[in-house]
Amino acid sequence: AIADYTGNQFGIGVANGSDALFIALKALGIGKGDAVICPTFSFFASAGSIVRAEGMPIFAEIDPESYSLDLGKLQQYIDDNCYFDSIQKRLIHKVSGKTIKAIMPVHLFGRMCEMEQIMEISGRYHLKVVEDAAQSIGAEYNGKKSGSFGDLAIFSFFPTKSLATYGDGGMIVTNHRQYADYCSVFRAHGARPKYFHQSIGINSRLDELHAAILNVKLKYLDQWLEARFQAAVRYEKLFENYHLIDKVRLPLRRLHFLKNHKEHTFHQYVISVNHRDELQKYLKENGIGTNVYYPLPLHLQECFAYLGYQKGDFPVSEDVSRHVLAIPMFPELTSQMQEYVVNKINQFYNDHY
Repeated sequence: AIADYTGNQFGIGVANGSDALFIALKALGIGKGDAVICPTFSFFASAGSIVRAEGMPIFAEIDPESYSLDLGKLQQYIDDNCYFDSIQKRLIHKVSGKTIKAIMPVHLFGRMCEMEQIMEISGRYHLKVVEDAAQSIGAEYNGKKSGSFGDLAIFSFFPTKSLATYGDGGMIVTNHRQYADYCSVFRAHGARPKYFHQSIGINSRLDELHAAILNVKLKYLDQWLEARFQAAVRYEKLFENYHLIDKVRLPLRRLHFLKNHKEHTFHQYVISVNHRDELQKYLKENGIGTNVYYPLPLHLQECFAYLGYQKGDFPVSEDVSRHVLAIPMFPELTSQMQEYVVNKINQFYNDHY
């Protein structure tokens, strides 16, 4: 059902979105000597899955407006730090000597990356594409669904997601039978038939109970995504009415002009503000739940220190991480709830700044 919904031939249920990324990379043959490009501003699993597959993550900068990969800076990085072996059709990272085999665009917060340009870059350098669509099921880019561009794509069904089960769950989708077959076998200890192991896989199957729950909820997904969009429209009007646009940067403006409501599915409604930590504390004191996605870019995480990145290497990502704040967003969010949230944000700035 998910494969059909996203425009793919095959869907392979797995235990969670993190495993889905790992298994998708294994299907592409990622291993020692290989590297994968991914944004530094993302959830840990994006880069963690690359290391699990024994590859090296190459971090890339994001665009300050969309929080997606900055493709201009990515191309500049490739020009400055890589060379293309035209005989073996490989993109080589000069410093490490590793072969860059794939690129992992992350559709963050419900908004897709500029996939047509990413596919052009991947085609130019013979890179595979794994879409990290954990947060973007149902989103569209130029009329095509999230998860329908890359060689493989993954979704997460964690309870906080737009389509969620009552625990962990994930899925890999693809239009390539050989990748689908590999993922199906690898998720079940590498066995086909049962107890006859072609490779050393892992135990990562989507429980049937979770699959049954998701099958029921999928019927309502588009309805829920539209409700999220209408909540985002209300937020925009409220921030305008409270004259907060100069203090609060919204994730997307002029929503009432959008013909395609799935351009952004608002998995999270992430604003960018000054005095973020103080505002978050104030909202908590007033009974409003918030979260910071993400407080520290991946290139500055302690576990990736061995890669040699330094503070200042990705100034946009580092700046964004100091200002982003996710405020309440879910299909059942009422206009009264939203009025309360924005009113408290307004009070915070009026009282303190």
